[in-house]
Amino acid sequence: MKVRDITSVIEAFAPLSLQESYDNAGLIVGRADDEVSKALLAVDVTEDVIAEAVEEGCDMIITHHPIVFHPMKRFNSASQTERCVEEAIRRGIVLYAAHTNLDSTPQGMSWRVAQILGLQNIEVMQPTSAEGAGFGVVGELGEAVESTQFMRRVMELFDVKAMRHSDIVKPVVSKVAICTGSGGSLIDTARASGADIYLTADLKYNDFMRHENSIILADMGHFESEYCAIQLLFDILSKNLCIFAVRKSVRSCNPVNYLF
Repeated sequence: MKVRDITSVIEAFAPLSLQESYDNAGLIVGRADDEVSKALLAVDVTEDVIAEAVEEGCDMIITHHPIVFHPMKRFNSASQTERCVEEAIRRGIVLYAAHTNLDSTPQGMSWRVAQILGLQNIEVMQPTSAEGAGFGVVGELGEAVESTQFMRRVMELFDVKAMRHSDIVKPVVSKVAICTGSGGSLIDTARASGADIYLTADLKYNDFMRHENSIILADMGHFESEYCAIQLLFDILSKNLCIFAVRKSVRSCNPVNYLF
C-alpha cells in the first residue's frame, strides 16, 4: 500500500489544515508514493521505537508528536532527533505525525479522554474557525463525584503516577473540562465554561493560583493525557484499512520518571 493511502485516511479524520501554524504535522520522512506494508503507532519517535519498528518489520511509524519540530541545521548524530531521522532514512522507515490537527478535530484527542471518563453532553471548549473543531472539551458526569475520588479515578484510568492540582475549591465534581497536552493557555476558558475541574498538563507554578476559587486545576501529565493517541489512530486505520497491518508500540514510554 502506498503512503498516501494511509495518510489520506488519517487526514480525512484530522485534516492537516487544522494544525496550528507552529506545528509540523504530516509526512516528515519518506514520500507519498512509497510502498509500505506495516505501521507502528506511538506517541513519540524515539530510538527505542525505531528499534521496535525494525524488529517488528514496520516500514512506517505514525506518531502524535512530530519528531522534527524545529528546523534542523545538520545531521551528525549529536542528538536523539538527528539519530532517529538518520536511522529512519537508513532503514527506509516512513515517519508521519498527526499532532494539533488530531487535537482539534471533532472526536479528537480531548474527546477520546472525555469518552474514557464516561462524560456526557460533550462540547468543544474553544472552537476554531472549522466547523465542529476546536481545542479542549467540556462534558458532564452521570452523577457528581467527590473531587479527590474523581482525581484518583483519572489516575487509575490513565496510569498517572502523581496528580498535581490546585486547591480543592469544589468538594464534588460534575462538570469536567479537558485539554490534552499543554493546556495552560485555556485555564480562563475552562473556568468560564462553568466546569468544576480542568484536566490538562504542563501547568506552571503560577497557573495553579488561577483557579479564582471556582475550578480545580489538575495536571495529569502530558504523556498520560496523550497516550490515547495510539488507540485513536489504531481505530481510525483499522476501521478504514482492514487489509493494512497496524501495531501499537509497546516501547512508547513516558520520558518523565517519578521517584516514590
